Amino acid sequence: MATNKIAITIDEKLMSRLDRLVAERRFPNRSRAIQEAIEEKLDRVEHNRLSREAAKLDRRFEQMLADEGLVGGAEEWPTY
Repeated sequence: MATNKIAITIDEKLMSRLDRLVAERRFPNRSRAIQEAIEEKLDRVEHNRLSREAAKLDRRFEQMLADEGLVGGAEEWPTY
């Protein structure tokens, strides 16, 4: 996987917490810890967005669409 180098500014207390986790060998280095934290946060943000969009759906209408495809029996489905 290609990687890029960036510069960031971090609060001293946050840096101390990060360094403690690296010292405890919970992460191999600062970069890996920050990378995993960013990935986890982005996954959470994207999941929340998906949840918000799904909440906008009309469940009855979506069920009607799903059921509509099941009106015919399996004998009407193409054979593969």
